[in-house]
Amino acid sequence: MQTKNLLKAGILGLVLVTTFILGWEGYWRSKGYVATYNDDKVLWANKRHEAYQSKEKATVFIGSSRIKFDLDIPTWESITGEKAVQLALVGTSPRLLLEDLANDKNFKGKLVMDVTEVLFFSDAPFVNKSSREAIGFYHKQTPSEKLSSLVDFALESKLTFLEESRFSLTSLSNEIPIQNRPGVFVFPSFPKSFSWTTYDRQTYMPDIFLSDTNAIKGVTGVWAMLGSDPTPAVDGNALTQIFKEVKTNIDKIRSRGGKVILVRTPSSGPFAMGEAMKYPKEKYWNQLVAYTQSEGLHYQDNPVTKVLTCPEWSHLAPKDAVTYTEQLVQSLEQKGWFSTDEVTHNTLTN
Repeated sequence: MQTKNLLKAGILGLVLVTTFILGWEGYWRSKGYVATYNDDKVLWANKRHEAYQSKEKATVFIGSSRIKFDLDIPTWESITGEKAVQLALVGTSPRLLLEDLANDKNFKGKLVMDVTEVLFFSDAPFVNKSSREAIGFYHKQTPSEKLSSLVDFALESKLTFLEESRFSLTSLSNEIPIQNRPGVFVFPSFPKSFSWTTYDRQTYMPDIFLSDTNAIKGVTGVWAMLGSDPTPAVDGNALTQIFKEVKTNIDKIRSRGGKVILVRTPSSGPFAMGEAMKYPKEKYWNQLVAYTQSEGLHYQDNPVTKVLTCPEWSHLAPKDAVTYTEQLVQSLEQKGWFSTDEVTHNTLTN
């Protein structure tokens, strides 16, 4: 009798859990959300392993969020016939990522580094937090953690509500409108619909965001708040030290036969105006390129990319990301980035 009661309780519990999961999943699906991946240190570490592919087979990308939105990976791979290894991290400076690759004697490939000045030239603790965590996790990841990540990826590809940054209890509670208390600052949260992330770590704005003017205003409001930061831009000896650090790490990669190129992806509206005032191109971008003796591709120097407009001032919409990627491939090809005629062949056949 007791065994039967336990069996019934177990079946009832299973039914309740299954009903809850299906209901919770169905609710978010009905709102227009889809299954995406947690863009966290686990997914980053998974892609970091792909950085060792040969120069003929892959290009590695580092930077902040802009290159994650603006590089359209399917377009890149269709034209070039090679893999795009996306290692950029949202809200971080790529300098620690560059250092990690520079100190890795096994990395001898091609590297594209995107420069978002407000992050690139900062040493604020929050700017390096995500990169430190991701790099540390990658180098210390255990076999059991690798196996667990594969299970997680399989589930994330099917279930919408598993996207932690969107649907965890913490994320949902952060959306409760609570007025800031005196002396307590709460960073405003981005709309849940702002971006999706694929298994290849490409991030893009979905249609439900691009068609929602209130959501777009929510994001531009965040950029406006960040743009009002009165902290002066790094200058003088501190700026020179950054140039030296970057050059040292780039030279390490080149000494092993690797390639490095710098890119500046588009921004627009008031955000772009603020960036230009605080980080004038001549003083920061031009000097960085010159000091590191690097090739540089600035979106303003290309008549096609200079007119691209970011819907929320800082990242390209998917259709413009395709255009930007096509132009990026063309510019890199002109600079001898690709060692074969594979790009030309794929362009003609697509």
